[in-house]
Amino acid sequence: MIGRLAGRIDYRAADHVLIDVRGVGYLVYCSERTLRALPGVGEHVALYTDLLVREDLLQLYGFNTLAEKEWHRLLMSVQGVGAKASLAILGTLGPDGVGRAIALGDWNAVKAAKGIGPKTAQRVVNELKDKAPEVMAMAAVSSQAAPAPDAEGDVIEPAIPATPSAAPSGPGAQAEALSALTNLGYAPGEAAGAVAQAAGDAPEAETAELIRLSLRLLAPKG
Repeated sequence: MIGRLAGRIDYRAADHVLIDVRGVGYLVYCSERTLRALPGVGEHVALYTDLLVREDLLQLYGFNTLAEKEWHRLLMSVQGVGAKASLAILGTLGPDGVGRAIALGDWNAVKAAKGIGPKTAQRVVNELKDKAPEVMAMAAVSSQAAPAPDAEGDVIEPAIPATPSAAPSGPGAQAEALSALTNLGYAPGEAAGAVAQAAGDAPEAETAELIRLSLRLLAPKG
């Protein structure tokens, strides 16, 4: 399994790049948003990758952050959402926007992606709403982009980061939950109040659970 690529960009196309890694060229498909963030031809780049394996196909997809890669994997788990649809959603909303739309039940935002109909958008929100806090916690703990390669480049499977929810509800977990909620668009004071109440109600709650509890407190009543 190829989990990360680092090398030099040989050429760019509308939906993919060719990355030269020590003489071997890898075609990597990316969302429009990810492609816009990449450097120019001849420059070095590093991307987290996910390998799609089918009977008639081996295809790599590239992402700037581990959270973006995880959202891709979750989106692909929804019936009717393939790799192309997942990249369309991520390209339109970005990983933070996907988390915001799903956590808030905003399927209209998901529907804004090219090729995504209302039924598919609703299915995405309904099937992934319980998983959103975990990915949001991951983004809050570690939002780093793929480390920049050296001039030689490399191909490695990255170490799997510690599960964000492994930390109990201490100051660190509360700060991570607060960061995730402010990324959703909640005012800092409003988010801080919800996180403090959630932490008081569940002192042993982990980061993802704090996010989940806070979202319930912030949800419109009635």
